[in-house]
Parts: sequence; structure tokens; C-alpha cells
Amino acid sequence: MSGVPLDTAGAARARHKAPGPRGAEAAVRPSGRDRYLDLLRAVALGRVVIYHIFGWAWLTILFPSMGVMFALAGSLMARSLGRPALGVVRGRMRRLLPPMWAFAVVVVPMIFALGWRPVREEGLWWFLRLANYLFPVGAPPYPWESGAEGGLLETSWAEQAVGPLWYIRAYLWFVLASPLLLWAFRRVPWATLVAPLALTAVIGTGLVEIPGESGEALTDFAVYGACWILGFAHHDGLFTKLPRYLTVSLAAFVMTFGIWWASGHLTEEGWNLDEIPLAQATWSFGFCVILLQYAPSWRQLPGRLARFDSTITLANNRAVTIYLWHNLLIMATFPAIDLLYDIPALYDHAGLVDAAYPVLPLLLVWPLLAVAILAFGWVEDIAAKRRPRLWPNGSGVSGSVTSTGSAPPARAGSSDRR
Repeated sequence: MSGVPLDTAGAARARHKAPGPRGAEAAVRPSGRDRYLDLLRAVALGRVVIYHIFGWAWLTILFPSMGVMFALAGSLMARSLGRPALGVVRGRMRRLLPPMWAFAVVVVPMIFALGWRPVREEGLWWFLRLANYLFPVGAPPYPWESGAEGGLLETSWAEQAVGPLWYIRAYLWFVLASPLLLWAFRRVPWATLVAPLALTAVIGTGLVEIPGESGEALTDFAVYGACWILGFAHHDGLFTKLPRYLTVSLAAFVMTFGIWWASGHLTEEGWNLDEIPLAQATWSFGFCVILLQYAPSWRQLPGRLARFDSTITLANNRAVTIYLWHNLLIMATFPAIDLLYDIPALYDHAGLVDAAYPVLPLLLVWPLLAVAILAFGWVEDIAAKRRPRLWPNGSGVSGSVTSTGSAPPARAGSSDRR
């Protein structure tokens, strides 16, 4: 597809009375997909994959993917909650969980096959934790080390493969809380918007410590809560009520605070905002404010962006699949690259392989992701009660974008999260 933005200063900023409580106002937006939001989601997914290959901490500042993805999901959730809340929450859960189950069906038996014996270590309590692979209100369990040194995968592979499920847990929490959050936002918008930042300042800075997975889950909810609620503001047209210079100035101030806070709380990973909750929350918040303040409403990708239409469509239709599988597939690239050293024709060119080694995972992970999309992506269609499609890149009516916006990086320890 190609075309020009349909958003104009008048049409995209018109309003009507939303069916929400007390006649809350919402912006009139064209029906169907907003291709600007789809573009942001595709960029966020790509940034996540690149970050998990190279580990460049500055990427968390250049484009805070997780904050952006939660903001986009919040906007879509607010749009959906024009319908009865119970049905919307049930539908979101139905779309989110089956792709995770497909992932667990492959990964969990692999962990057991490589020697995981959790009952010996944790007792019967472990069986209750295992239920998080079915309904991730908590963290699904996994061993810190799996397999043996010198195997095809490094011993931390289970930690890195299961790590991305932190996002699924956080997304599920937001979905369950959204009816109440949206109700509060439409009555006291500014207080609701600022509350997650205040909560982050309390539990994300160590003023109040909540140990274990409960603390991590609540921290994630606080850090990205303001971004999720910004999605509500975007849908309801709150940004159109304020002068742009004011919102951008406030956003810049909040982002400056985030960088200042990070400068005084650097970890061994340097400027990795994923390790500095208050910096992550404030930087992501300000970044998303600017993205949404200047958001057009595209029915089609404009100009040169149109050439990426099929890629963006595919990424949005298979966002959950790409997110779930990308970290495991990145790890799979390394034993594949090691096979190059066994090719006789390359014996005399091992130095070239050494020089290209850092870049080869980036080249190999995309075809591996294509295989994962073909093998498991159709589960997203079944979960959404659609006809299964192998490669929904927008070529034809059946390939139109229908992603729920849930997707989304990994928690290997804490450094591999985003």
C-alpha cells in the first residue's frame, strides 16, 4: 500500500462524546488500523531484537521500546473498552495466552530433558509456580543453568529463553487492571497519569522494598504504568486539549530528570535504563508523550515508508510470536555460526569468520524468525478466532493487520530484559 497521511489539523482532532462514564471525551479516529502506531510497534520490535544481539545500552535511551509498546497497547485497549469490559478483557487474554502456551510446549520439555529437577530443589510448591506457564500472573519458573558446558546452547539458555515472559505477565496485569484504570483516568486524568511515576519513585528507588517476584512484577507495573495510561490519553484526545509547546516542554523536563537520575545511579551496565527503574519510567514517559503528541493518524503509510508496508504488516500480525521466540533464536545462531569453522573451504579464512562473527547473528536471526512465524504464528490467528495464515504480510484481504498490539525483550537476570 502507499499513500499520504489522512490526518489533518481538523479531521484528526475532532471529538465526540465517548460512551465512557460521565460522557468522557474521546478523539474521533478513523476506523481500522492506525499505521503510525503499527510503524512504531514494528520499530520497537526491531530494536528489541537488535538490543538482545549486541547488548548496546544506549539503545534503551535512543528508543525505549517497552515504554512505546505499552503506550500503543494502552491506546488500543482504551479503544476496545468502548465495548463491555468483561468481554474485552476475556478477548485480550484469549489472544495473548495461546501463543505463550505454544512456546511453553516446546521450551519446557527441553528444560526437563536437559536435567531440570525442580521438585528436588523446591518441593511441591513448584507445581503451583508451573501454572504461570498457563496463566502468567507471576513469573514462570526455570533453572538458572540448564544442560552442560560445551553443549550446543550455553547453560544460561533457559533463563534467556523464558526471560521474555516478564512482558507477558506485565501485559496481563495491565489488561486486567484496564477497566478500573480507564474509569479512574476519565475522572481524575492527571492524578491517574502521575500515580505510576510516584509509585516508581517509592518502590523503584529502594525507599520501600518488596522482595522476590512480587516486587519485580509491581515494579514493572509501576515503571510502565504511566506509558499505558498515556495510551488512554492518546485515544481520548487529551493531547489536543493542551498546547504542544507545553506538553513537549514538560516531556523534555521529565526526560532530562530521567537522564540526570540515571547519571547518578549507573550500574555495571552503564547507561542501561532497564536497570534504573525511575530513569526508565521518566524517560519512557516523556519519549511517549512526544511521539503521541505529534501522532498523525495514517490509514496508509506515506511516501517512502510505503515500501516497508508488508514488513510492518507482518510484524504487527505476528508481534507476539516474534517477541516470544526471538531470544531463543538469537542463541541458536551461535552454534550455527560455529559450524562455519568446520567447513574445509573456510579453513584458511577463519580470520574472516572471526571478523564477521559479531554481525552474523543479526543476519541469521531473521530467517530463523521467519521459520518461527511459519511454524507457530498461526496460533495467533486461532487465538483471535481467525482463519490461520502462514505469512500475513498484507498481500490480499486475508493478510490485513489484525494484531492486538501485544508483544513486544527478555529477562536474563535483569540485564537482558528489554
